[in-house]
Amino acid sequence: MTQTSKFNLLNHIQLPADLRKLKPEQLPELCRELRENILDELAQNPGHLASSLGTIELTVALHYVFDTPEDRIVWDVGHQAYGHKILTGRRDNFHTNRCLGGIRPFPSPKESEYDTFVCGHASNSISAALGMSVAALHEGRPDRNVVAVIGDGAMSGGLAFEGLNNASETPNNLLIILNDNNMSISHSVGGMKQYLHHVHTSSVYNRWRNRLARRLEQMGWLTGTRRKRLIRLNNAVKSFISSQQNIFEGMNIRYFGPSDGHDVVELVRLLRRLKPMKGPRLLHLHTVKGKGYDIAEEDPVVWHAPGKFDRHEGERLDQGNDGRSPKFQDVFGETLVELAERNPRIVGVTPAMLTGCSMNLMAERMPDRTFDVGIAEGHATTFSAGMAKDGLQPFCNIYSSFSQRAYDNIIHDTAILALPVVFCLDRAGLVGEDGPTHHGTFDIAALRPIPNLTIASPLDEHELRRLMYTAQLPGKGPFVIRYPRGGGRLTEWRCPFEEIEIGRGRLLKEGNGEVALLTFGPIGMVGIDAIAAAEARHPGLSVTHVDLRFAKPLDEELILNVARSHRRLVTLEDGVRQGGIGSAVLELLADNGLSLPVRRIGLPDAFVEHGSLSELHALCHTDRAAVEAALTAHITQS
Repeated sequence: MTQTSKFNLLNHIQLPADLRKLKPEQLPELCRELRENILDELAQNPGHLASSLGTIELTVALHYVFDTPEDRIVWDVGHQAYGHKILTGRRDNFHTNRCLGGIRPFPSPKESEYDTFVCGHASNSISAALGMSVAALHEGRPDRNVVAVIGDGAMSGGLAFEGLNNASETPNNLLIILNDNNMSISHSVGGMKQYLHHVHTSSVYNRWRNRLARRLEQMGWLTGTRRKRLIRLNNAVKSFISSQQNIFEGMNIRYFGPSDGHDVVELVRLLRRLKPMKGPRLLHLHTVKGKGYDIAEEDPVVWHAPGKFDRHEGERLDQGNDGRSPKFQDVFGETLVELAERNPRIVGVTPAMLTGCSMNLMAERMPDRTFDVGIAEGHATTFSAGMAKDGLQPFCNIYSSFSQRAYDNIIHDTAILALPVVFCLDRAGLVGEDGPTHHGTFDIAALRPIPNLTIASPLDEHELRRLMYTAQLPGKGPFVIRYPRGGGRLTEWRCPFEEIEIGRGRLLKEGNGEVALLTFGPIGMVGIDAIAAAEARHPGLSVTHVDLRFAKPLDEELILNVARSHRRLVTLEDGVRQGGIGSAVLELLADNGLSLPVRRIGLPDAFVEHGSLSELHALCHTDRAAVEAALTAHITQS
């Protein structure tokens, strides 16, 4: 089959306006072609596969019924939106998805007018869409439709319920679509439920309902308070008849469903019926993550983002990291199990990243001591603090960029009482193709001012194990360990557990007093390479290398001794320069009346876009070449 015949319909669609020229009976074939297109592209250029396959029919139906981009579709979790990108003018460039200079990994208004809001982190769609709906009413545009598409676990986030709570009281015409792929809230079905669903989407019923409401308003009887009472009565009757409770209707949000999210023709009918309705309403859809690709349906966790794969054989390609060294996340997972076997107080907590952070290893061995709390970083933190308050030793693993959502919980619920929670911040620093919403660049600068925190980062896998062991010892208080995505360099990564003195760095190499490199975390390996290259290129050069280990507390004695015995300092970190390790060193020097040249190497005051790690480090001047240039600057200048 040629590419032309394979995509008979899709080849003629550049924008949603072209899609709307199709007949409803053609839409199932378009959905099939759209799935084929995504599978073809992602097999060669990795991305988020299973979630987007599960929303194909919904995506087609939304753009078919609504007048986008005039009408607003707000996606929650951009993993779902590849079909949306292809149908909104980006099909020809979709092969550049997540590549440097190419299509962004998640929808962004900076890329397309069809992308109404940023959606790299979950649970924000209802709040953002509610704001747009209120803005439309305020600007005299009541006919503008606003749709929030939430799913893929995002409904467990607290912000989603904050948005629902506000939507129930604020005048709006918001349509919320809950894409329930069984990885979100539970559901119940039944004959009466289906009957009520069809009644409430009936055009006859809704015309009668709206006419009665207008007549009662004209008579002065249907005030705002009475309207809410009638809605509550209506919901109570529905609950009584169906023997089911519904949280949305309890919040005065009209509920429709559950419905089959893969019947595109029925979805079009439903959306056309729901479109003219006023007030907040929610359509509950059941979908299958990975729909249309059997192996992804069977294992949606693995095929969430499978990397390159042979789509016909169903085999993932290029997995593993060269067979020599493990990923930091795997060292964390294995070490956590070892520590938990020794220390019965240890428990594991993660917000929906059980496999991603390798806490699944503990879950398999100790399910009663492992807690996946869903997409709820703030709750994960305070839940951990509560356990720590009454004697347990939680290891709370959160991706660095997601930990931003728990900042107040870290301060208010953990640090004030100095509770012994170990925060393991996975994916710290640049993460590559997922871009600015996922880079873990702000944690050092954000956490450094908080009292009672210890902030550490391991140079290698041995140091990660030792820091984890140290953090769970009595009296350590809240302890942050940050480490990057991907693997280190050690082949023999298991080592005996040894306590590391808090706030004590290491002098890895002593030079001749010309320049000293102070590094924090695994990026210190780049420093080791840069020192070797610089000294090979300049035989008279001998660089001192300090592994700081701790951003808080700093090893002040070591840093001051090095500063007093060297002409220049260079600091290196995988985080923003402003407020980071380099800033901490400058503050220490200033407080002690020392003045010498300090070159800070770190990430810029900008949101770093997507690309491979090597490309991004080169762009940010945090790669080996940039460090080598900083170490030899005095030589080239002279």
